[in-house]
Amino acid sequence: MQNALAAADYPERVLVACSGGPDSLALAAVAGYFARRGHVDGHPLSVAGVVVDHQLQDGSAEVASRTAAVLRELGLSPVQVRTVEVAATGFGPEAAARDARHAALEDAADDLGCDRILLGHTLDDQAEQVLLGLARGSGTRSLAGMRPARGRLLRPFLGLRREDTLEICEVEELQPWHDPSNSDSAFARSRTRVEVMPVLEEKLGPGVAESLARTAAILQQDADFLEDLANETYLSMVQRTDDGAWLPEDAVRGLPAALRFRVIAKAAADVGGQQPGYGRLQAAEALLRRQGSAGPVELPGHVSVYRLSLSDLEQERAASGGPGSAASATSGPREAARCGKLVFRHQKSPQQ
Repeated sequence: MQNALAAADYPERVLVACSGGPDSLALAAVAGYFARRGHVDGHPLSVAGVVVDHQLQDGSAEVASRTAAVLRELGLSPVQVRTVEVAATGFGPEAAARDARHAALEDAADDLGCDRILLGHTLDDQAEQVLLGLARGSGTRSLAGMRPARGRLLRPFLGLRREDTLEICEVEELQPWHDPSNSDSAFARSRTRVEVMPVLEEKLGPGVAESLARTAAILQQDADFLEDLANETYLSMVQRTDDGAWLPEDAVRGLPAALRFRVIAKAAADVGGQQPGYGRLQAAEALLRRQGSAGPVELPGHVSVYRLSLSDLEQERAASGGPGSAASATSGPREAARCGKLVFRHQKSPQQ
């Protein structure tokens, strides 16, 4: 906890997110220790708490109320209970609950004037995240797992095992709530936790979780470097229009594959889309090969991407009476390659 707060430049006010489970309750206990002291390494600190009630289980309001009372006893102040509605999405119930929870945490941090939000994720959570990413065929960003710090979020316990948080609760004489969904085989993460990880530890020997977490730490550095480079590259290329954006076809084609896919994904996000999967990115990238269709390729979030060649651009100029069409007609292959565009446009859904 001291290291996490020091790395965050000693925020004066933090918010602990607590479900009542062992991990977040142990986090609240440690944060409460510093709250009662009123400082960390001589830097003033006050600690608030929030319990998010997802209303997904019978008795959830009672669990939230009981957890809030424990947080107050630990010295956190003020403590709020936030009730959320988990809307159905196309990304599954776990993702929908996470989105609702994070929105509630951000709102609570704003209302209480907190600089940072503390989450109780452990090394075991990180290992499960990486394993799920491998099973789904995810890229570097997903395999890099959860970050110790991201925006306002801090995860001080990413270096601790789940058994450590159970021990903290035992020493502090706390009775954590065990969420039944954590052992529900209907959820992929629960199956990974209850069924897959124990088998890996048994067959491959101890230390699998630590190795997976170490993989995430290594890949975070690689992902950060590629992300920064892709962002710089994208900003140097993109041309925004009233109804979307476009990229120069020849410049995108000339990028290394790792950057090319990331730049295409950034363009899709820039016009209001969602992160495309690898298959959709491959389909969009194939437009650059000038083989077969020029599009459109549909990307998640109602984004269409298609290729406009020099002849298409000439027709557009002629139709609009724009300047330069005559000069373009005499241009050679080099000019054609330079003038081609990869166009991204957001198409509103029928509901919108």
